[in-house]
Amino acid sequence: MLHIKSVLRFLALIQLLVGICMLVPFTLAFVYDEPMGVKAFGITELSIVLFAAVILIATRNEKITIKAKDSYLLVTLVWVIATAFGALPLYISGTFETYPSCYFEIMSGFTTTGATALSSIEDKLKSILFWRGMTNWLGGMGIVVLFVALTPFMGLKGTSLVNAESVGPTKDKLTPKIQHTAFALWGIYTVFSIIQVLLLWIKIPLYDAVTVMFGTMGAAGFAPKNSSIGSYHSAYVDVIVTIFMVIAGSNFSLYFKAIKGHIGEAVRDKELRLYLFIVISFSVMIAVDVTDTYGNFFTALRYAAFHVASIITTTGFATYDYNFWPQFSKTLLILLFFIGGCAGSAGGGIKVVRVGALISLGRNAIKKRLHPSAVIPLKLGDSNVDHNTLLSIAGFVGAYIITGLLGTVVYSLSGYDFETCFTASFLLLGNIGIGMGEVGPSGNFSIFSDAILTAGSFLMLVGRLELFTVFALFTKDFWKK
Repeated sequence: MLHIKSVLRFLALIQLLVGICMLVPFTLAFVYDEPMGVKAFGITELSIVLFAAVILIATRNEKITIKAKDSYLLVTLVWVIATAFGALPLYISGTFETYPSCYFEIMSGFTTTGATALSSIEDKLKSILFWRGMTNWLGGMGIVVLFVALTPFMGLKGTSLVNAESVGPTKDKLTPKIQHTAFALWGIYTVFSIIQVLLLWIKIPLYDAVTVMFGTMGAAGFAPKNSSIGSYHSAYVDVIVTIFMVIAGSNFSLYFKAIKGHIGEAVRDKELRLYLFIVISFSVMIAVDVTDTYGNFFTALRYAAFHVASIITTTGFATYDYNFWPQFSKTLLILLFFIGGCAGSAGGGIKVVRVGALISLGRNAIKKRLHPSAVIPLKLGDSNVDHNTLLSIAGFVGAYIITGLLGTVVYSLSGYDFETCFTASFLLLGNIGIGMGEVGPSGNFSIFSDAILTAGSFLMLVGRLELFTVFALFTKDFWKK
């Protein structure tokens, strides 16, 4: 049975954590002398406190009980409600005229999608843009994972919560206690974030360095400039952002292993090797194809590597409108839509490990045809894949593609061309942020109606929580006692 009161109690506590994080842009609204920002964040903070207070008082006698089934409901509600409150500052400050647009923007932030409905960015309040970017960073490693990391004193066994929110078919428990694992992941994530800010600060203002870092480490893509990273016209900034996008798209458990002295084990990881192979090979192929566009191979490689990293890690930054690239290069970028980052990374998508497993499955199927009696194990990394894991991977990929195609049908109701609707659906589902056509680097989602944006918010949510966490709520079995 579901423990609704426990779910609501933890939901209230996590919303308070979101409110605490919101104090940073609230303070910036005072610093930058933005009265509308002060009002927007003030009303939102009050709303969060009242919401949490009512629930906590009503459930004050509830014994804490969170089971696996409860975690699916809790994690989904956390993201839905956090987005609802997170969108309020945008609506109250007049950043958008309609609330569904605000909700889409913040859902895009928390799910680290980076798709925007803003047609102009630089004329918006700095405190609002900071909050918009901060949602990228919070969503990158996960709101619930952060809560588990910061609340070991509550005696919460957060394994099911972390598993419901974390990405990938396998979950690495780095330490005996899940709270310590969550704290370690957030610690590594924060250290990388600080390093990137310091490196970017050499060339761009601190405010820009921090907000760009939010989008990079969160594998999200919100930038404080209208033309994304291309606004800085800096090879140095491009290279730093490219490196940290690749870092954010890797499995963070490997960094933990390296810190613990197991560098060889981390370097030999098969998913990491496949991930880097894809990044390097696709970058070189595209660079060769677009060399004439940029005049020389190395400049072409800079732009190619940036956009390959941006799409495979599902970050969504841009330095050039690749709609003007040759068709071969654009096709390679579309292929990256169906890969995504590594398991245990900040990136979205299907995940490299699942793609690798499906490639191995295809190879084994051919061997089985040639040697019908042979027993050929299927490996996921260095471990054999059992039947249940294989079914889970196949089921996920099938559900992912079907969901993306259904999203394409919904977006086709907007009347835009197939390329726009197809990539819009999959860029939202994969939390990628930029696509082709009208939703390419020079476009945005302001062209769509509130109804279409609401459907997009749902696609982003199910994509970030890897489909089944959300879809389970729509089954009869979930609600059976």
